[in-house]
Formats: sequence, structure tokens, C-alpha cells
Amino acid sequence: MSHSPAPYRLAVLMGSVREGRFCPTVTRWFVDQAVNRPDIATVDVIDPAELTLEDEEFGKRIGAADAIVVITPEYNHGYPGPLKTAIDSLLPEWQAKPVGFVSYGGVSGGLRAVEQLRAVFAELHAVTVRETVSFHGGYARFDDDGNPLDLDRVNQAAGALLDQLGWWAETLRAGRAARAYV
Repeated sequence: MSHSPAPYRLAVLMGSVREGRFCPTVTRWFVDQAVNRPDIATVDVIDPAELTLEDEEFGKRIGAADAIVVITPEYNHGYPGPLKTAIDSLLPEWQAKPVGFVSYGGVSGGLRAVEQLRAVFAELHAVTVRETVSFHGGYARFDDDGNPLDLDRVNQAAGALLDQLGWWAETLRAGRAARAYV
């Protein structure tokens, strides 16, 4: 017999703070995929460009999430420095939570940035999910209205990511509720 899990709280962390960044376009598309899913209670879009990491707001928002998706570009074969600063500003808020990735950029589609982020999140005791969404060529993968050109494929990839994230969110939420993470 299966059960219906309680919907989870999703935080979407934007990874770029550059002037003229493409991150808001990718984020808008991804949030559109997440907001109408019955397994997601809330979607909190966190833009480090609008936050001061020294205040407690960022930590509270990540702490309140059951799962996190990082939207990251690839800059110079890696992820942006401000994203690293944001991630490193917290510790217990990441622990025993699932993290997924949506990436974009050049020929690798941001996957080199994602692989580096997997190592960072492992050190923070977070669980990264295998499924990702990657936009090779970034800007060229979207039309002038901000919609992905290969809509069916990327919507399917986003669904797979969110399905996997939901499983981990439920499992780890139950684990945290049953016993403090060590």
C-alpha cells in the first residue's frame, strides 16, 4: 500500500549575481515546472544578489526548505564565486537535505560546475540527486520570450529531477524528524 507524502518545501537558489545574467530566465522556466506539482507545497526563489548573507534571512530560508535546487551557470569551467560564498555561509541548514541542479553554459552545459558542486555539498552532508537539467549553449537554448527551444525534453528532465528530489525530500524529512542528524 502506498501513501501520499506531505508536500515538500522547495528552495531554488540562483547561482549568478552578474550584471546582465541569464540566470533569471532559466530560473523562471524551472519555477514554472515546480509550482503546480502536487508534491511541492511552496517554492522559495532565493536570489543572492538581493540578500546580505550576513543577515539571518538566507539561513532561515535554506533551513526551512525540505529540498534545494541550485540554478548555476558555468564560468571558466567552474561555478560562480558568489555561489560558493553563499553555500559556505551555512552548515547545519544544508545537512541531511537533498540538492538538485539545473545548469547552463557553453558546450558542457554547466555540468563541470555541477560536478564541483557535488563535492562541496557532500562535505556539507547534503545528498545530491543524480538527475539534472543542463542547457548546452545557454542563451541559444531559449527563444526571445525566455522559453526553452526543446521544451518537451527539458520539461521531462525537470520532471525527473523533481520526482527524484521529492523522494529524497520525503525520506530525509522523515529521518530528521525521527532522529537528529549527527
